[in-house]
Amino acid sequence: MSSATEALITPFVGQTGGLLRALHALQAGVGYIDASAIPVIADVFNLTKAEVKGVVSFYSDFRRAPAGKHSIKICQAEACQAVGGRSLTDKALRALDLSFGETDSAGAVTIEPVYCLGLCASGPAAMVDGKLRGRLDPNLFADELVQLQKDGAK
Repeated sequence: MSSATEALITPFVGQTGGLLRALHALQAGVGYIDASAIPVIADVFNLTKAEVKGVVSFYSDFRRAPAGKHSIKICQAEACQAVGGRSLTDKALRALDLSFGETDSAGAVTIEPVYCLGLCASGPAAMVDGKLRGRLDPNLFADELVQLQKDGAK
């Protein structure tokens, strides 16, 4: 992975914000930031492994493991919480038998929290495979996610 990692990140060395740009490029190219890439990134950018790990762990956009075929993000912001967001979250997590940040064993679904989707007047809201969804019914949404999980496992 080191030569592939180097090829993806080297163009960003010396640029303002180069480390973040390199991490985004690596994630776009590989799908996540693998632990084995950390020493390579540190070496290329003349940083410590701790500095690179700190950046990767600080930004929630960086994945440290492969994501599932389907990505589900459920809004946890106050506006969504005020209109049933907790119920939506609880039922979705229970239906998928996952916790936030996890991917199911079949690699079908990854579920994550997000703290605003810009649908504050249409909560509770979620994003499924990049598509915004608003005014979600917790029971119907949980059923949809179970079907998505089954379809993704095929």
